[in-house]
Amino acid sequence: MTQYPKRYPHRCPTHPGALLREIIVPALSVSKTSLAKSLGISRQTLYDLLAERQPVTPAMALRLQAAFGRSALGWLNMQLAYDLWHAERTVDVSQITPLKQAS
Repeated sequence: MTQYPKRYPHRCPTHPGALLREIIVPALSVSKTSLAKSLGISRQTLYDLLAERQPVTPAMALRLQAAFGRSALGWLNMQLAYDLWHAERTVDVSQITPLKQAS
């Protein structure tokens, strides 16, 4: 099993839309309109995903899996890492008291 180095923790994980925008879509010989049509989504939805304004949902992950082969779980994990990184920096949990389980 290949061991990859861990990402620097202060660097935001890559949004799935950035991967699509920077690597996958440029390698295709189709227009964004054709790509949106083949994914069964509107052009605006595709543009929002590529601009990182739209998250990868489970439904979108299944569409991306069918189109590009990477597993739906891989797409969702990528989105989860991105969302969690941002939540850790914006959600204040300092006033939450840990709860103990009854014995």
